[in-house]
Amino acid sequence: MDTDNEIRKFDCSRGCTVERDDEGALHCTYRQGCCKLEVYDWLPGVAQEQYKDYFEVRFKNTRKGIYINRSGQTIKTGDMVIVETANGHDLGIVTLEGPMVARQMACKRIDPATADFKRIYRKAKAFDLEKWQEAIAREHDTMIRARQIAEELGLEMKIGDVEFQGDGTKAIFYYIADGRVDFRQLIKVFADEFRIRIEMKQIGARQEAGLIGGLGVCGRELCCSNYISAFQSISTTAARCQDLSLNPQKLAGQCGKLKCCLNYETAAYIDAQSRIPKVTAPLEFQDGQAFLMKTDILKEVMYFSYDPNSLANLFALPASDVRDIIRMNRNGEKPESLKTEPDVSTPEFVSAVGDDSITRFDETRKKKKRRSGKPGKGGGRPPRNPKSDS
Repeated sequence: MDTDNEIRKFDCSRGCTVERDDEGALHCTYRQGCCKLEVYDWLPGVAQEQYKDYFEVRFKNTRKGIYINRSGQTIKTGDMVIVETANGHDLGIVTLEGPMVARQMACKRIDPATADFKRIYRKAKAFDLEKWQEAIAREHDTMIRARQIAEELGLEMKIGDVEFQGDGTKAIFYYIADGRVDFRQLIKVFADEFRIRIEMKQIGARQEAGLIGGLGVCGRELCCSNYISAFQSISTTAARCQDLSLNPQKLAGQCGKLKCCLNYETAAYIDAQSRIPKVTAPLEFQDGQAFLMKTDILKEVMYFSYDPNSLANLFALPASDVRDIIRMNRNGEKPESLKTEPDVSTPEFVSAVGDDSITRFDETRKKKKRRSGKPGKGGGRPPRNPKSDS
């Protein structure tokens, strides 16, 4: 098993496994579920005639595109294919086919009637795979050397990743920069150093996190590398409306920006807050003033106390009742007392199994009472006399 692991390599940036057989032949296999921004095909085996020639082809990390097959070869999901590029050709993996490709085109607002799709030339052959792996092997060293050159030239930029084209004649340098960067001298040095065509592509911090990938504090894969393809602006307003602590260390993700998940529940909190009244002054009761101490936004429950400096004795009121009390106070009326208000019944969590105890499956050992041999003690029966029975 250890020998197999040494021979087989997992390329998670492209979603495939690479291994050689006993004869030295190279084999690349598509590994479903290992790709970034993967689209689950929940219509397998369903065919549509108008989309039978359209395929989603994936390259490194989050780069993928829709290509059209005019080669006459039968292509299916998992095939390594040679595709058209502006200069030369590239090698990618077919990751989607059928009606799901049409849905992806609709999501990306691509009209099949007017869009200019690049072609799939053919399936990749053995020498294509060898050349592809040779180009991939150069990526890491090229990225390290490119960072050194950028630092020597004094450019304020960070090169996050390098992706070689399948034929090894071109490389895409992904970089991050806060301002404008002059690439004229940099591209000349890169071309002399690496002897390839250079393409510089600027990305943001969230896009870089999507390219690299990782796990978030929630224990799940980063959303930017899992499914987010369009990044929305995030501000601290989303944290404020959810009553989150404005701690930069807790609100920032691995990219150093605000977490994308702050926007997930913002709409629900804003909707709930629209039904919660703003309390700018203590509520007036006949037995004193009640001060707002805290608010449960999603349950729409507000907690008040007669002592503004203590959280010991809190009284819960629904937001609708608080609104009525505020209206009464404006009219000069005071309710009798906060203590006479009925307790708010909040729904409790109920497990899927019901209200049974989690220990109901444990074996209960019952203590057996020892029966006493003497009659009249402990309720035991007198011993039988075998002679009397006979």
